[in-house]
Amino acid sequence: MNIKSLLLGSAAALVAVSGARAADVIMPVAPEPVDYVRVCDVYGTGFYYIPGTETCLSINGYVRFQYNVAGGIEDDFGNDLLTNSDGDNYQAGSVVRVRLNFDAREETELGTLRAYARVQAQNAGGAYSNDASYNMDMGFIQLGGLTMGYLDTLWTEGDGLLTDTDLPVGDYQTNRISYTYAANGFTAALSLEDDATGNFAPDVVGRLAYAGGWGSVYLAGSYDEQVDGRLLTPASFTAAAASGLQVNSAGVIVPASATFVSGIDPTTDDGAFALKAGLSLTDLIAADSELKIEGSYAFDPSSYSTIGLFSNRATLGTQLDLLTGTLPVEWQIGAGYAQQFGKLGVAVSGVYGETFDTYRYTNATTFSNRGDGEYYKLVGNVGYEITNNFDMLAEISYANIDFDGQNGFVDNSLDQTAGFLRFVRSF
Repeated sequence: MNIKSLLLGSAAALVAVSGARAADVIMPVAPEPVDYVRVCDVYGTGFYYIPGTETCLSINGYVRFQYNVAGGIEDDFGNDLLTNSDGDNYQAGSVVRVRLNFDAREETELGTLRAYARVQAQNAGGAYSNDASYNMDMGFIQLGGLTMGYLDTLWTEGDGLLTDTDLPVGDYQTNRISYTYAANGFTAALSLEDDATGNFAPDVVGRLAYAGGWGSVYLAGSYDEQVDGRLLTPASFTAAAASGLQVNSAGVIVPASATFVSGIDPTTDDGAFALKAGLSLTDLIAADSELKIEGSYAFDPSSYSTIGLFSNRATLGTQLDLLTGTLPVEWQIGAGYAQQFGKLGVAVSGVYGETFDTYRYTNATTFSNRGDGEYYKLVGNVGYEITNNFDMLAEISYANIDFDGQNGFVDNSLDQTAGFLRFVRSF
């Protein structure tokens, strides 16, 4: 066999092998088009179309670290009613919160259809793997001007002064069905709200408002169908809302013994009316400023006219009053001012008011009237934008109430200074 024969044989073999493999080759197929996520700019920034739908979705929230210091609550006789586990007359500790907001919207022939859900977890224990559970903090459906779900009562919409502790009356959430008519800056709203009494009659709240380039103004009215269904009755008090307080080994306020709790007369179950109004003026004193004035009046004790003044380290900045229970407010007047200087902001606010008669209970059926009280609370804060989506806020407050000592109770006053330092990473 010569060289030529070898070359021809090798070439033939290669052709045969190549032909055999060619039969197994898979030809590439053009990829199917991908439905990429598209930005939805109809409702502002942060919305995206859910692939394959015309529904726009926004997911946002924040992670917040806060260090609270709740000063001692001391009366005129030198009694310290708030202490820590070392016996000192103050409490301090950290609170971490994570909040997630889900907002889905789309346009229909009846208007914008919206679903909103807010879940959050908050750890106020501070140590030892004290994991917090996520819970529904808000959830509602909207179609045009119709709203139904669990959210802030209409009574508190647009209210509150300009500090983080914004000192509103009747600040709570409830199940409600409401309708809002809006045109040219004017809004009129009516809300039917579940009062948890088990009967058909709801609480009723109405609100009128107008907003323009100068600011806004509103007037709200409420009818509490059955006052003692929710407000300040002995059954509604937890251990942390009793008077005669001490702190257990976990740093939580508990009753010192089977002592008194306070509230309104439990025989009061008729309906109650309350009114509230507010005025906000922007850039009146200086550019990037806001001045707000707000007042309320209740004709009888009402769930829509309450306030909390005192806190421990875990509840700083909330409406819950750990000493006297949530106070039934007869009237309150307040003002707040906020000023922005670029990344730096400052705000101050204060309220002054008077409570209805409060009652002291030894049990669910034995109670006595201890009289009304005059109170005030002052708040100031400073905030700074450290960088984009990362902010800090420092706030301090002072609260004081003076009970008039009717019906054999001694005239006595209580006060507390408290504050916090907060860092928030928003997304």
